[in-house]
Amino acid sequence: MNQANSRRINRREVLAGGVTLAAAGSGAARSDRVRRENARAGAADWQLTRVRINEGKWRTSLIEGYCGQQSYRAGETLRICVSTDPPRRFHLDLYRMGYYGGSGARRVGRWEALPGRLQPVPAIGPLPGRLRECRWEPSLEFSVPEEWLSGVYLGKLTTLPESRSEPYWQSYVIFVIRDERPADLLFQVSDNTWQAYNQWPLAESLYTHPEGAHAAGVSVSFDRPYGMYPQIFQPALSIGSGEFLLWEFPLCFWLEQKHYDVTYASNSDCLDPAFLTRARAFLSVGHDEYWDPRQYQAAEAAIQAGVSYLWLSGNSVFITSPFLPSHDGWPKRIITRTGTYGALREEELAAYPTLFPGITQGGPDERRIIGARSVVPFNGGGDWTCVKPGHWVFEGTRMRRGESIPGLVGWEHHGDPDPDRAGLEVLAEGPVWAGGTQEGRYAATIFPGPAGNLVFNAATIFWSQGLSSPPGHLLPWSHWSRPHGPDQRVQRITRNVLRRALGSPGVER
Repeated sequence: MNQANSRRINRREVLAGGVTLAAAGSGAARSDRVRRENARAGAADWQLTRVRINEGKWRTSLIEGYCGQQSYRAGETLRICVSTDPPRRFHLDLYRMGYYGGSGARRVGRWEALPGRLQPVPAIGPLPGRLRECRWEPSLEFSVPEEWLSGVYLGKLTTLPESRSEPYWQSYVIFVIRDERPADLLFQVSDNTWQAYNQWPLAESLYTHPEGAHAAGVSVSFDRPYGMYPQIFQPALSIGSGEFLLWEFPLCFWLEQKHYDVTYASNSDCLDPAFLTRARAFLSVGHDEYWDPRQYQAAEAAIQAGVSYLWLSGNSVFITSPFLPSHDGWPKRIITRTGTYGALREEELAAYPTLFPGITQGGPDERRIIGARSVVPFNGGGDWTCVKPGHWVFEGTRMRRGESIPGLVGWEHHGDPDPDRAGLEVLAEGPVWAGGTQEGRYAATIFPGPAGNLVFNAATIFWSQGLSSPPGHLLPWSHWSRPHGPDQRVQRITRNVLRRALGSPGVER
């Protein structure tokens, strides 16, 4: 057993509820890896320059690709599959995303003049799944270096023109490097949800089924490129990068700027409590809607074991979506919508009579691990309004009761706090308006865990918009409402929550 594994909590102890977070963290010194990594020279050239949607509304066929797994650990074989139409040689530049003196990334490798070729778009499968699953040949394979720190990695693909009068074209691929070391923070990217909304190649997301937007049994594969983000705005940097740069990168940028000890994972990594309990706190970020039921079970066990859960997200844990293997048996490469976490209320079904045909409860109430849930209307925009200014969460913010952070709630949120949760407190609440007219309610909450830990629910996808504005970042605008960008109050609330979650209330970064 390696050193990292020897320091992990035994899975049987976690499931028995006999180990607390204090036991997990007391013997592990805070790692300095993130600070040292971000002291290295950054790269200013990681952003895409020339992108073109030339197939339908969301896809570029000029150069596009995907990786063979959502995440990799050191020593595993990383496979990148690329298609170019017309066939062109291409460069690949790989970057680890972080702070790096404000540049936002460090280049970790470059491969030049790789052979490109057109790879086929797969036929769509039969109902109910309607699955499109690429079977592309790898364009590049290599072993992940031991020195690559856990993080989110972008690969920038660039075609090589065959003449001076031909432009070059670009897109991304994205993957996570994971590890199993003890860490303060475990940052889970919400890549199940990125894939659920991905409309590559034409309109094959989980929301374009002929039987309705929430039809049960429909599937999507990770074996396909990410098209441009298809919802509230059209950011060019989303081509190939899922939703990471939209909702999650501002938190990554801020955490690494402040030298927090953070490690990263995909949704697919978080099925085993032992993977979670090596961290003091778990971060759900942005739009984290689609969860395999095993993720829920692991999260519940981790909270019982003393891990703090920080929901810096909205519309989280709403759809049950178990993983299935790919056509060639590779695990966790397909997600299938099977139901909802918690029962849909009668008023929700009445408000959206055509939105939920045939879908039923497939998992437990998400409020048990969040404190609140997704509510109708599911989306909208609003101000994040303090209702408990004396709570330690607001220490140092000078916020008064009724004071708001403009536009911070959106574009989806949580509400309807759990009435049965002992010790739950509502920190912020107020109205949201879908389409600018249909009123709903959100609620940000906090409740104590069983072992000195806590569960904090910021109740909005937009939370990270108040933390930082990295290079290339665009503020969203949805339902006639928009956040304003970095805000000292959001930053201070986040620091306060992290201090308590990490067991160091007297330490401020």
